[in-house]
Amino acid sequence: MFATYLIGLREGLEATLVVSILVAFLVKSQRRDRLPQVWAGVGLAVALSVGFGSLIQYTSTSLLRTSESRELFEAVTSVAAVVFVTWMIFWMRRAARTIAGELRGKLTDALAVGSLAVAGMAFLAVIREGLETALIFYAAAESAAGGTGPGSLLALAGGIATAVVIGFLLYRSAVRINLSRFFTWTGALLILVAAGILKYGVHDFQEAGVLPGLNDLAFDISNTLDPGSWYGALLAGMFNVTAAPTVLELVAWVAYAVPVLVLFLRKPAKPAQPAKPSRSAEPVPPAAAPAADTSDAPADVAAVPSPRA
Repeated sequence: MFATYLIGLREGLEATLVVSILVAFLVKSQRRDRLPQVWAGVGLAVALSVGFGSLIQYTSTSLLRTSESRELFEAVTSVAAVVFVTWMIFWMRRAARTIAGELRGKLTDALAVGSLAVAGMAFLAVIREGLETALIFYAAAESAAGGTGPGSLLALAGGIATAVVIGFLLYRSAVRINLSRFFTWTGALLILVAAGILKYGVHDFQEAGVLPGLNDLAFDISNTLDPGSWYGALLAGMFNVTAAPTVLELVAWVAYAVPVLVLFLRKPAKPAQPAKPSRSAEPVPPAAAPAADTSDAPADVAAVPSPRA
């Protein structure tokens, strides 16, 4: 359940920060009259996200009749969730410094258009986080022992509620946290969660008959790592670490977790500073350019005004 709590906390805080940026911009711009449109867009995004999650669950439990089709559906959603997690954490690391300015610019344009544009802008800013949360939650909950039961839903709701409280306190300047460090640590943990989801997806592909090697175990440490113990349940629920994985499961886990963690934790290279000109060197006056021959130029070219005119 801690994995679903972490998903709710991370995704919820991203959405909360987006909403707080929009609200703060409207308040400082003396445009409180547009706040209802922002909340309407946010509410619609939340409702559609809940509906999307319910549709995924209904498809898995009611529409798919055979166990093979359900295993295949869960495998595909697991792979899709891993793709979304990977894209989300790298996008957030790259766009964290510029997201506020971009949102303010888009909201300024929306204010010039009208109320529907403001609501639509708020909706688009939140719906991505909501759909990602629904998909990742389903995949993470299915990869854990409890599935998408009441415990997982409560853990997700608890993470989102914690994110809302943190976002509100940040908006009111009641607390100060290092968001860069927060997103780095939670991003690293989510990479391990995603590796476990991918491992679970590979296992589902094997059970559906798409991939071979269901009975080819990489190792079996059931005597050491008791699945019924608290630490065994914690590792299985958080990172899908099991005592008897197949060879393909282990290969998928390592092949994803190791390179993605290295790339994520590696500090981005700083841009090269331009070389400063030497003070001793005297500037050389540019050579006089020959006068252009405009005798053959079309008449309308000279008549085009300068953009600054």
